[in-house]
Amino acid sequence: MLYFDKNLTGRRFFSIWPALGLVIALVSPALSAQTSNSPNRIEAAASQKPKGKKAVRAPATQYFIEFRSRYALSYGHTFAMFGQLNPRGQILTSEVAGLHPAGNSPVPWMIGHFIPVVSETGPSDGDLEEKYVSARYRIVMSEAEYARLTAFIKKLQANSPLWSAVAYNCNAFVADIAKFMGLQTPSSTLLYPPDFINKLRDLNGGRDRAAMAETNEASPQD
Repeated sequence: MLYFDKNLTGRRFFSIWPALGLVIALVSPALSAQTSNSPNRIEAAASQKPKGKKAVRAPATQYFIEFRSRYALSYGHTFAMFGQLNPRGQILTSEVAGLHPAGNSPVPWMIGHFIPVVSETGPSDGDLEEKYVSARYRIVMSEAEYARLTAFIKKLQANSPLWSAVAYNCNAFVADIAKFMGLQTPSSTLLYPPDFINKLRDLNGGRDRAAMAETNEASPQD
C-alpha cells in the first residue's frame, strides 16, 4: 500500500510554480516566432522575391534605315533616311540619301524627263520635314549590318549617277539600296513615290521591321 504524506505533497505542489513560470517565459518567444512565420506571412515574403527570369530590354542604341516618300509640287520624291534610334524608336541621328536633279531650279528636273541630267544624292528641300512625308517603311538592324549598308550607300552616292525620270529616277536609286539588303522591290520604278514605298513594304511582309522587332521582344518566349 502506497502512502502519500499530505504535508509533503502540498509543499511540492506549491514549490513548482516558480519553475513553471520560468518555463512559460522561455517558451513564449518561440511561440511568437512560430506565429510570425505563419503561412500567410511566408507566402507574402515569397511573392516579394525577384523572379529568376529578367525582362529583356531593347539595346540603348539601334540602327535603322527608313525608305520614305514625300509630297512636292510635282509628283513627289523617294529617298532613304538612315541613322540611330533611342530605345523608344525616336531618331537620334540621321542622314539622307536620294537621287534628284542637281540644284534648286526646276529646269533640270523638266529636262530630265527627256534626257538624263546631272544629279545629287544627298537631301533635297523638304526631305527633313515630317509634315511632307507621304509613306515610310522602316527596318531596324544590328551595328554590323548598318556598317555594311552605309558603306554600300556611300559607294552608290560616290558613283554620282545621272537622273532620268524614266531610265533611272529616285525610285530606282532606293530600289538599289533595298536590293542590296535582300529585299524584294516593285517591278516598276515608274510608280508614284508613295505607291512605290507602300508596295515595297507590302512585298516584304506588310509591316515595318521595327514593329516586328518590338513584337518579338514582348513575346513571353524571348
